[in-house]
Order: sequence, then structure tokens, then C-alpha cells
Amino acid sequence: TTAFARRPALWLKLMAEKKFGRKVDAGFMNHGGIRSYIPQGNISVGKIFELMPFDNLVVLQEVKGTILQQFLDKTASDGGWPVSAGVSLRIKDKKAFNVTIGGKQLDENATYVIANTDYIANGGGNCEMLRKIPKIDKGYLVRDALIEYIIEFTQQGKPVDARIENRVANVN
Repeated sequence: TTAFARRPALWLKLMAEKKFGRKVDAGFMNHGGIRSYIPQGNISVGKIFELMPFDNLVVLQEVKGTILQQFLDKTASDGGWPVSAGVSLRIKDKKAFNVTIGGKQLDENATYVIANTDYIANGGGNCEMLRKIPKIDKGYLVRDALIEYIIEFTQQGKPVDARIENRVANVN
């Protein structure tokens, strides 16, 4: 069951799309937002609170490609953050390059819908470039998104996998 901790941006994006009723191009989760792990076996709500002890909210933002590149460069300077399916990038010299969103090269003139935590969207984690961009907020806790995802996942009888997908790769 460690897949939930290894793929947080994936479930964040999927649950944001469901809750907000719109397509989300990319989801992100900062490393510091995850404080534990989920061992193999049954998953309790208590374990989810250990994993995510903060009351961070899921928010959407519409960002220009230039801002998204700045944000990705910030994540690259930290060695890369978890990103959702549909996002791929390489890191060299602490900069993001060869960025694709939905299978297409990042377009600096395009507008992308991203799902993030309110902490990051409000400039936390040195993400000042996102602070002034309007946030779409429904009061949806990140922790609740994870709990709902786990319930849906297990009700569908899907096996839990923790495969490494190399969405973010450091080429130095």
C-alpha cells in the first residue's frame, strides 16, 4: 500500500477532477506534505492522519506556461516533487527541462489547470510565483481526498502497486 505515499500527486489530481468537476492538467505534492508511510495491509484513518497531519486544502489554479515553468524549476531545485500522470520532466543543474504535459511540450503561452495544496498555492515551500494567482477552493481537505481515493480504490478491487514511473528524472 505504499503506492499512496509514492503517488500522491496522482490521487490528488484524480480526486480534484472529481470534486471540482473539471479537467486538471497536472497535480503536485510537496515532499514535506507527507509525514509518514502506509505499511502493507489494511489502511486505517489513523494511518492517514499520520501520513498527512495537516489540514491542507486541495486548490486549483489556472497558470500560464511561464509560471508553470518557474514552479517546475523550483521543484527541480529541490530534486523534484511528486507529479501526476500526464506530467514528465527531466532535471539538470536544478532546472526542469523537456517538460511535457498531457504528452505535449510545455507551452509557455498556454494556460494550465493545476491541483496543489493551499500551502503551496499560497507561496509556501518558496513557491512565491503561485501566491498571487487566484485559487479555486471548495474546502476539500487533502487528507479527505486521500481517504475517498482509498475507499474508491479498494471498492473496485484494484491491486495496489508502487511501481516507479520515472515521471521526474535527474540527469546530472
